[in-house]
Amino acid sequence: ELIHKIGFTNGSVERRIADAANEPTYLLADVEVVKTYKLYNLNANKLENLFHKLFASAKLDIEMKDRFGKPYKPREWFLVPLEAINDAVDKMKNGTLINYRYDPNTASFVDQ
Repeated sequence: ELIHKIGFTNGSVERRIADAANEPTYLLADVEVVKTYKLYNLNANKLENLFHKLFASAKLDIEMKDRFGKPYKPREWFLVPLEAINDAVDKMKNGTLINYRYDPNTASFVDQ
């Protein structure tokens, strides 16, 4: 309930995660889609980078080996409750996200 991957895809999410158990990006495990968002008129790469910076203090810090034994550090996994992600998306939509920072101790947004 607390570990979430935050990223984007231009295609189908289901197709993107179809082989998750064999991809270090997905921690070599099956994953479940818990929420998707459709946002328009935004640069998806910049938005993803913004959300990664926003939640940087809650980034999952692990190193694992891929299926070939090569070290890999997943970058898009965060210890953030879904409610906080939903809140960030809502703040992005209404233009107020810039006024807040994420506090991992309270798992919520606080004024800048």
